[in-house]
Amino acid sequence: MVRYLMWRLLDAVPTILLVLTLVFVCMRILPGDPALAALGDNALPDQLAAFREKMGLNVPLWQQYFDFLGGVLTLDFGRSLMNNTSVLQLLVYNLPYTIELTIAAMVMGVVAGIPLGVLAATHRNRMADSGVRVFSLIGYAIPDFYLGALLLITFSLNLGWFPINGGGDGFVDRLHHIVLPALTLAFVKAAFLGRLTRTSLLEVFGKDYVRTARAKGASERRVIYRHGLRNALLPLSTGMGLSLLATLSGSVAIELVFNRPGIGKLLIGAITERDYAVIQGGVIVFALFVVLVNLLMDLVYIVVDPRIRVT
Repeated sequence: MVRYLMWRLLDAVPTILLVLTLVFVCMRILPGDPALAALGDNALPDQLAAFREKMGLNVPLWQQYFDFLGGVLTLDFGRSLMNNTSVLQLLVYNLPYTIELTIAAMVMGVVAGIPLGVLAATHRNRMADSGVRVFSLIGYAIPDFYLGALLLITFSLNLGWFPINGGGDGFVDRLHHIVLPALTLAFVKAAFLGRLTRTSLLEVFGKDYVRTARAKGASERRVIYRHGLRNALLPLSTGMGLSLLATLSGSVAIELVFNRPGIGKLLIGAITERDYAVIQGGVIVFALFVVLVNLLMDLVYIVVDPRIRVT
């Protein structure tokens, strides 16, 4: 198992290097001059030259690349072009809000989605199954930012049950602020996981070992959870990994709708202001999240199916 994990970690190294290289190249081919964006159209040529020298933009591209890699390794992402604040400081402040939103949405989505899928699979072609399938269809169809706006208007503006914006201060206040954003993202995840659970369970229920368990007199509860859901965990694990990545990407729009702090909102603001250093740092964080989630899924696969260790 340790050897398997070591190989997976080594496989992640070139992936991370490729991601960093793509981020560097994309930032350099974007239209516009970072110095001009930071200093404004009325900046003098001497001021622009001094700014480029200060930010290391006047050195050869290959040197900028190695300086960039060195900065990433030492967690030095530079300073914001707009307010001269450390990019690392901005990331550290905003990152916890994105992580807590992602975790809350995933927990709510899993807690709602998997039981709904089990209910649909055990009541196939009956009313409960039809209801879950309609719920999944609505979850697939409705955009998360539109659902977020509806929840915000209904429960914050009209009923006043939840705050309109912000991330909150203190544990209880942050929980109060996170309910609607997390519920917005969880709705889509529950729809996806419910449909996936139903499909996976129905496939498992058709296997010989399930029919054998029923023939031996095993209780229906044991058949569903011990033989059914347990053997459906592998595709469900993949689905949860994909949902986690989708939740991370979806948090960008939700943070804007609910005007709460987070990496997504920070990144959109940086793109609007052409703050290249912050854009670079934010994209790197999201890319590293993708790599870490893939490594986490490898660990889950080992637990769910020990045969993977020897492949």
